[in-house]
Amino acid sequence: MFTHSIRRRLVIGSAALTATALAVAGCGRSADSPSGGAQATTTVSQGPATGNLTVWAMGTEGENLPKLIDQFKQANPGVNVTVTPIPWDAAHNKFTTAITANSVPDAAMVGTTWMGEFADLGALDPTPQGFDNSGFYPGALDTTKVAGTQYGVPWYVETRLVFYRKDLAAKAGFSTPPTDWDGLKAMAKAMKDKAGAKYGINLQPGGEGSWQTVMPFAWSAGANITGDDQKSFTFDTPEMQEGLKYYQSFFTEKLAGTDLPPNQTEAQFVSGQVPMFISGPWMAGSVAKAGGAAIKPNIGVFQLPKNKTATSFVGGSDFVVFKASKNKDSAWKLVKWLSDAKTQASWFKMSSDLPAVKSAWQDPSIASDPLLPVFGKQLDDAKAPPAIVNWEQVASAFDTEVEKMAKTGQSPADTAKAIQTKATAIGTGGS
Repeated sequence: MFTHSIRRRLVIGSAALTATALAVAGCGRSADSPSGGAQATTTVSQGPATGNLTVWAMGTEGENLPKLIDQFKQANPGVNVTVTPIPWDAAHNKFTTAITANSVPDAAMVGTTWMGEFADLGALDPTPQGFDNSGFYPGALDTTKVAGTQYGVPWYVETRLVFYRKDLAAKAGFSTPPTDWDGLKAMAKAMKDKAGAKYGINLQPGGEGSWQTVMPFAWSAGANITGDDQKSFTFDTPEMQEGLKYYQSFFTEKLAGTDLPPNQTEAQFVSGQVPMFISGPWMAGSVAKAGGAAIKPNIGVFQLPKNKTATSFVGGSDFVVFKASKNKDSAWKLVKWLSDAKTQASWFKMSSDLPAVKSAWQDPSIASDPLLPVFGKQLDDAKAPPAIVNWEQVASAFDTEVEKMAKTGQSPADTAKAIQTKATAIGTGGS
């Protein structure tokens, strides 16, 4: 599963409320190069890209990318680039089949949770020396690294914030958003007691993808998914239990519900029934569409509340070059161009995908938006799961245990232990 929620793939909601209209939508260590593992020894040559390149990209990105590639071809008249859009539901199988048959494209958009698997198969070319990684958000850059080696670069990013009804927050007595765990709990309670909400906040009670909402609280409490070597899991720790206990408390205190119908977040938010939820930038436009002009001024966002840290989840997509490419030098020139700040700003205007390069956020199309800069600030403290082969299986086990915790009252300690046991049995995978 790609690190965007499944819902984003289907809805591709708005990433932002721009100053004039609704925009429809969908990390850096200082100049570091691959370290450990398969060290890159190549460099990208000087001069323009030439020859033929094949590129794969998924969903809406695959449909929009040819327009961006036209700019690359104008700057590199000796290159011919063929972009193949791939449906999401066929993408993973298409990649793995192509890797097995050695019929991969030269370069491709790859979901961050696929990086470990494809690198373990030996399919990805390590990022050449000389790439300047200092401009990326740290969490996004981490998604390109497998066992210490960097493969590709972050292309676009997303992270999660708390959405809230500004008008109902004022009614509940909050003129500014909370900044810590106690404050979020108090605001959820006040939304229910003073602003007439059925529940103060909508939190996913387990089920597919719930780890993306739960793990930020665990990370903020100091937990980690694996040890530094990424070979053993560390779910059963006091820090993980602390994050799980806080998350569960919203359900036990009836501030979040297990009985809310799925896929009704926008309607519940607009009606005031549940005036807070945690999600990504695409939900701004989705909520605005559901609520019309009246709701737009009352959509607010704030960063995840702080415990030891205020860490959120980072998702998005990386851009890679395949080891079997017969034109790797030009393919890397394309990847380098895609990670240029000006290119990333152009891509945002075409797709509303948020840039992985920090300086691109200075573009007026992003900087002047009422909500997007908050996502940019959150990206300074955002993490992704480690790039391990079996992450999807581990995530599914995590989601199952969180559902037991939220719906049946399974204790945080037992939940952490069960996740650890299942994850250890699954293993990290890889050779």
